Amino acid sequence: MEGIEVLKIKIIAVGKVKEKFFQAGIDEYLKRMQPFCKAEIIMVNETKFSGNPNDQQIKQIVNSETLRINEYIKPDDYVIATKLQGKQLTSVEFAKKISDIEMTSSSIDFIIGGSYGLPNDFPCDFSLSFSKMTFPHQLFRLILCEQIYRSLMINGNRHYHK
Repeated sequence: MEGIEVLKIKIIAVGKVKEKFFQAGIDEYLKRMQPFCKAEIIMVNETKFSGNPNDQQIKQIVNSETLRINEYIKPDDYVIATKLQGKQLTSVEFAKKISDIEMTSSSIDFIIGGSYGLPNDFPCDFSLSFSKMTFPHQLFRLILCEQIYRSLMINGNRHYHK
C-alpha cells in the first residue's frame, strides 16, 4: 500500500553473541518477524577492562558504551531501555505498548546495555524490565526477540500466543 510505513524495530545491544545456539534462536525470531516489521540487531562493541573496575571506571565503561549506542538512535525513534528498574509488563501489555507506539512512531529502538547496564539517566521514552532477575546478555537478546515476535502475533490476531 502506498504511504504506509513499515514498523522498524532495532535492538541495539552491547557485546557479541558468542554461543551459536543463542544466535540460532535470535536469527529464527528475526526471520519470523520480517513479514510484520523490519527488524535488526545492531551490536556495539563492549568496553574492555582488565581486572575488577572501581566505581569511577565502571562509570567510564558505561558512558563509553552509551556513546556508541547513541550513534544508532535517530531523533524520531521511540526508545525503550531495558533496565532492572523498568516497568514489568505481561506479554499482552507489551503487545499493547508496541501497538500504541506504532500510532505515533514508525521506529522502535530496544536498548540492551553492557555488563554494567545503562546510566540511570539514559534518555528513553520507556524503561522496560523483564524480571528482577539478572540474565546473561546473550540469553536476554533471545528472550527479547521472542517477546517482540509474540507481541506481533498478538497484535495480528495470529495463533501463537496462549
